[in-house]
Amino acid sequence: MFHFRIFGNKGGRPSRTEKIVTMIATISFLVLSTLPQFVAPLETSYGALAELVSGHSRVFFGEHVQLRCSIPDGNKSKWNYLWFKGSEQLERHAEILTLQGFHSDSGAFRCQGVRDSAVGNIYTQKSPPVEINVDGGWAILQVPQHPALVGETLNITCRVRGHPRDQEVVLYKDGVEVLRGSGFNPKLSLPLLSTEDQGLYTCRASWDDNRRTHSVISNDVQVNVSEVLTQPVLKVVTENVPLSEDRMKLICHVQYNARPPAPPIHYFFYLDDRRLGTAMSENFDLVKRRPGLYRCKVKVRQLGLSKWSEAEAFEE
Repeated sequence: MFHFRIFGNKGGRPSRTEKIVTMIATISFLVLSTLPQFVAPLETSYGALAELVSGHSRVFFGEHVQLRCSIPDGNKSKWNYLWFKGSEQLERHAEILTLQGFHSDSGAFRCQGVRDSAVGNIYTQKSPPVEINVDGGWAILQVPQHPALVGETLNITCRVRGHPRDQEVVLYKDGVEVLRGSGFNPKLSLPLLSTEDQGLYTCRASWDDNRRTHSVISNDVQVNVSEVLTQPVLKVVTENVPLSEDRMKLICHVQYNARPPAPPIHYFFYLDDRRLGTAMSENFDLVKRRPGLYRCKVKVRQLGLSKWSEAEAFEE
């Protein structure tokens, strides 16, 4: 609240200067009183999760799809829900989002939680996107949503509109036949995946009906296969290192793609093939500056995986 005094002149009427001071004080009060409207929204550390609970990520025109928004809040607070398609906010606020299977329903969908509080609305972080693709064709190659990993088995289904009961299915990778199956919605499996299994896949389904042979082919689907543990890269940092000037920092960068709950990963650092200290749960170590060849090794004992970085030379 503003407190100010106006000193009148001898005649009892405010002077021009006093009128200006009064006007400035009034404007300042009005501006400050509106500031809370411009406070940035509050965001929690909670992250929303959008997941497919009915239907598939790739569906035929007219097939319904349902997504659920969940918020891992241990306090069991009451949340409302916001849904987004790309950057556009949808006019739907329920926990379940139902898509009718129109072509306009193709896209990337996210959700976000919001609830009231004494200081205004509190928002969760937006969920990772869920891609939905509505296909107007007659065959869909169905692959798991999560990325494939080296060593796993990839199960694939060639879905045909109308579900003919007796069909033959051929799976192609980059235009070359790799598998065949027959029966009702036959499942095709690629065991012990390697990075060489990456590529564009499509399927062709054929069946007989009323003495006629029908044949349909799906659109291409990109299949990516990732290493559980990529080759690490060692970085030697000599600037802004704490403790003392004769130290440097070794950082071991690696991508770890194990399925949750992922077993722990450990880091080892070496100078001229001699190990420096014990295994580290963090990907860095502070060591004394010494010239030589440095390397790091990452290891996941439970999975029997270990990989070495290339050597990094350091000279004073």
